[in-house]
Amino acid sequence: MDLSRVAAHEPERVTDEDRDAAVLVPVVEREDGPALVFTKRADHLGEHPGQMSFPGGGREPSDDDLRETAAREAYEEISLLPEELSYEGQLDDIATITGYSVTPFVARVPDREFVPDEREVDEVVVLSLSDLTDPANYEVEKRIHPSYGEAIVHFFHVDGYTVWGATARILVQFLDLACGWTPPDREPEVVEVEPDD
Repeated sequence: MDLSRVAAHEPERVTDEDRDAAVLVPVVEREDGPALVFTKRADHLGEHPGQMSFPGGGREPSDDDLRETAAREAYEEISLLPEELSYEGQLDDIATITGYSVTPFVARVPDREFVPDEREVDEVVVLSLSDLTDPANYEVEKRIHPSYGEAIVHFFHVDGYTVWGATARILVQFLDLACGWTPPDREPEVVEVEPDD
């Protein structure tokens, strides 16, 4: 892993969505190599229940900027203190189908036990970069939605967890910049999505 390409990256912004949000991509160093910290969202949440995500959420009026949004949400969700963050860079914004422009910030964090806020987070999960970049753990679909059109959807299956959706889109760029990883060259399965999905 080399975070210098993350630090040098000039992020592309998304400015035409209704709401702003930010997430933290937390990097920990372990004896067996670097890893990323994810949250498993609580099942009772209205948006994306049970999904794997990076700590983060919507911008509040009291936030000075989106980096403060990411830090505040990481503290609220997994007890990560702002002074524990060592920022390395920023990735491209992504637009979500729920109307958010999401800004990802990459930061090194200490390898310690994090305490999930059970109102929002069922579990804090640490997944190694070696597993995330293993081609055997990767799948891809081309989803065709009658309202949103075609989209490539990435899936990372590691230790019984699946990272997909907006989090996987962020992860793909992080792995490209930090590890030189590109998705395996394979034909995606085509999936027709029902209008209500």
